[in-house]
Formats: sequence, C-alpha cells, structure tokens
Amino acid sequence: MKVSDYSEEYAELWDEFVAQAPMATFLHSRRFLSYHRDRFQDVSLVIENEENSLVGLFPAAVDPTHRKRVISHPGITYGGLIHGRELRGEKVLHVLQAVMHHYADRGFESLRYKAIPYLYHQVPSSDDLYALYRLGAVRYRCDLSCAIDLAGRQDPSQRRKRGLKKALKSGIEIERGSQFAGQLWQVLEDNLGKKYNARPVHSLSEILYLHSSFPKNIEFVVALLRSEIVAGVVLFSTSQVAHTQYTTSSVKGHETGALDAVFEHCIRAAQARGVRYFDFGISNEEDGKYLNAPLYQFKSEFGGGGVVHEFYEFRLGQ
Repeated sequence: MKVSDYSEEYAELWDEFVAQAPMATFLHSRRFLSYHRDRFQDVSLVIENEENSLVGLFPAAVDPTHRKRVISHPGITYGGLIHGRELRGEKVLHVLQAVMHHYADRGFESLRYKAIPYLYHQVPSSDDLYALYRLGAVRYRCDLSCAIDLAGRQDPSQRRKRGLKKALKSGIEIERGSQFAGQLWQVLEDNLGKKYNARPVHSLSEILYLHSSFPKNIEFVVALLRSEIVAGVVLFSTSQVAHTQYTTSSVKGHETGALDAVFEHCIRAAQARGVRYFDFGISNEEDGKYLNAPLYQFKSEFGGGGVVHEFYEFRLGQ
C-alpha cells in the first residue's frame, strides 16, 4: 500500500470513492471539506494499492490549537479512514500504521482519530476500531448521542405525547424549505447568545452555501405559529441517518411544545424515506466531560437510546 498527500488532482476521484465507500457520508467529500478550506490546513491522505488504484482515503487537517497535531478531521463531526472492501482486518491495521509513519515523517507529534459511529455504516465497518486497539491508540474522549432505530422505534413517553398534543392545539404548523433559513438563524443566534454567549458553528451564508451544494442532504424544518418561526431544526441526512445538526426554540416555542411537533414530523418523514436511524446528536458539554442530563432525557423520550462518538489519539514517532 502507498500513502500519499492529497492534492486537487484527486478531487474528482476522492468524491467518487466517497460515494461508494460503505462508511462514508457527504461530510467526507471534498465538496463539503472545501467550504472551510481557509480555516484549516489540509493534510489529507490517499491510499493506493500496488496497481496504483485508489483503495482508501484519510480526511485530515492540522489542529488549529496545536500545530504538531493532526486531526481526522477538525472540521467535521467524524473523520476516520474511508475504504472499500479491499481493506479489511489486518490490512486496515497496516494502512493505519503507514498513515502514522507518514505523519511522523512530516514532523507531527500526535494524531487524533474521530471514529465514524456505526449508525452511518451501510455495512458493518468497524475494522478501524480493532486496528486502533492493536496499535495502542488511547481513547481520550467519548460523547453520548441519542438515536432512534426507526426499524423498531419504542413508544414516545407520555410527556412527549402531551407536548405534541399541546403543539397541535396551539396551532403549530410544520413547514420545510431553505426559504425559512434566515428567520430560523435569527432564532438560533438569539437562543445561543442568551443561553451560552455563543454563536452557531456555521454562519447563515455558510449553511445556505452548503445547502446549495447538498440540497438532498441538508434540510430546514420549522414550526410556525401564526406565520412566526418559533422552533426548528437543520437536518443533515445520509442514506442511513437523519441527523439534527441544529435545534432551536424561542420562548413561544417552548410554551407551545413546538419542538415536539417538529421532531415528530421529522421522525415520520425519515421513516417514510426508508432511513434507518434518526439521530438527535450529542448532549455533551466541555469536550465530552459532562452530560446535559435534561437535554439527553428530552431526546430519549422520543423513543431513542444511547450511541457513542469515540475519539482516539496516537503518539507519533515512538
């Protein structure tokens, strides 16, 4: 196997490979990664076999807070090794060894690996987790997400059922479309600013750019109360998973149970599309050290359970 630095000449082949790899999603595509190319120093890799055919990809960039550390990938929720059937078992171990040596030779001191949660696997693809164990990687972080298996969803709690009834009785209406993005972002920014003195990771212009690039994967779903947006979500959807990238609600939204109506609509729509999982996202704070228990409880009451996002680290050049 040959490990080489990614260059733009591989862009088309990269995205073609991502489209076929059983654990990859649109987040791994160069089209997605390139939207914040000015924010990160890309150090992605391509893996080829003896016949110079592409057999694997490694999306990665330099950690902005530690110039001697590589992260796969700091700009997306999960990174990891992208591969097809040619790389399995021991071959994955050997490829990750080669990746480590490559970065060590470039002077990096450590590599952080954000494993792809199994929900996104179109076929079981956890060979990398075994390889990480064999190579002595240390799990330095673990986040807890909540997801519903739509093939066998548990009943929502009585509280969530009451919330849905309240929303319907209050006159909440559900709409979807990018035309609501601007108003939704106002609610989101106001909410984050008041609660956490923070802003969304994506600006409105960035999320609209991503939507224009991936119109089938990124959706805006909102709750309207007399034509006013009072709650909503941004969904990042793949063949396997409908994932809530952003969730927000105004005071009126909380008072009327608007999110109950939004989520129930999204869950049923995902079921109708044949999606396997509905993922509410993590409920962690301070890099996974703490769990926002009330938030996790709220999500689980829709009929979901726990799914972990695992983060590993290698020391290089040892």
